Amino acid sequence: MSKIVWITGASSGIGEALVYEYFKAGNKLIISGRNRDELFRVKGNCQNSFNVHVLPFDLSETATLENKAADVIRIFGKIDLLINSGGISQRSLALETNLQTEQQIMDTNFWGTVVLSKAVLPLMIANGGGQIVVISSLVGKFGTKFRSTYAASKHALHGYFDSLRSEVYDKNIDITIICPGFIKTNVTYNALTGDGNPLNKMGDAHENAMTPAECAKQIVVAVSNKKEEAYVGGKETRAVLLKRFFPKIFSKKVRTAKVN
Repeated sequence: MSKIVWITGASSGIGEALVYEYFKAGNKLIISGRNRDELFRVKGNCQNSFNVHVLPFDLSETATLENKAADVIRIFGKIDLLINSGGISQRSLALETNLQTEQQIMDTNFWGTVVLSKAVLPLMIANGGGQIVVISSLVGKFGTKFRSTYAASKHALHGYFDSLRSEVYDKNIDITIICPGFIKTNVTYNALTGDGNPLNKMGDAHENAMTPAECAKQIVVAVSNKKEEAYVGGKETRAVLLKRFFPKIFSKKVRTAKVN
């Protein structure tokens, strides 16, 4: 059965790959991100793309998001599945990262996701149910060097949406948190440095990692099975257990780790 699926961060990487997976399955899509031209490129890659609606915006501009959600509701009447894939990473030491950059990361990764989800949630409940997906990171389960604010934003998502899940479980609302590890995207290239400028460099671990297409396929399965949390990647996903059972050893080992 066709669904109305809204995907943020849809202009590249995991978000783009998810667009193709959900489009092939016959769904109607709203695709969002900051880069309008790239969104239309993604739309153009979808055959018979009249079922793909482009809605550009910046997640960090949280004051605009409720109006964006209202636009989607006016066009489609409902939203069955919201996939929060938009976000930005970081590659800088905490003491060398200015507060403006930290605020931008939190506004994009945490507040943007929260505001957008809260804007669509009442409609989902009124329509009898729905699903919200949050693309977090393995760094949502532990912190690593050069990612203090990024890790904080992802940890905050886990805390918020785990709590929200317990509040809406009886309203037929499912919440799935996805934690990717190394995925071959531009996440490192676009990561912010301490002064807010992009790193403009691809990390070695990401260069040789799982493709976004394979990642998207695994995410679709987890979402379809309504998993509460799923880890996607290679052997780096084992770090979640390492952190749980050997926290001191883990902290020493990950000081130079490069995790998405």
